[in-house]
Amino acid sequence: MKSIVVFCGSSEGNDPDILEYAARLGKTLAERQITLIYGAAKIGVMGKVAQGCLDYGGNVIGVIPDFLMLREVYHNGLAELIITKNMHERKLKMYELSEGIIALPGGYGTLEELFEMITWAQLGLHQKPIGILNINGFYNDLLKMLEKMVSQGFLKNENYEMLLVDDSVNGLLQKMDTYKPLPLPKWIQKDQM
Repeated sequence: MKSIVVFCGSSEGNDPDILEYAARLGKTLAERQITLIYGAAKIGVMGKVAQGCLDYGGNVIGVIPDFLMLREVYHNGLAELIITKNMHERKLKMYELSEGIIALPGGYGTLEELFEMITWAQLGLHQKPIGILNINGFYNDLLKMLEKMVSQGFLKNENYEMLLVDDSVNGLLQKMDTYKPLPLPKWIQKDQM
């Protein structure tokens, strides 16, 4: 992978480990020469992952809709800042620029971004690895809910297993590096991807 989009909170939350892991992820991406694609903020978890990457000479591209330019306090030290018209265009641009997807802790926006990416993968619209960095069990309850969806017949186990989960940066990146996507559904044409 040459680029990874990281979805995460624009708030810092109250667990300092989350901020430490975000900075560690940014540093690791820089060391591996993987471009970080993210939401362009210099605050919150977003700001920590970006600064972690920048501090070690990494390439960082921020994507932000124009109406959030002031609210999320965009980072002015990025290699590139892409301004979109709306949230949908932002997410699509982040997806297009990335070869892999990682979710760190965040709120509604992070979940929405993660679930749209995993839904597109489930539909066969892409085969990019999708990972959750499960810092201090942040996503444990969500994973239990997904397991319940499997047990009650709303989610196929093979689609549940597309979501790669680890509690360490290197462990997650290793899973993403060795990810074997499901075969494309027969009804998906190459030009639809």
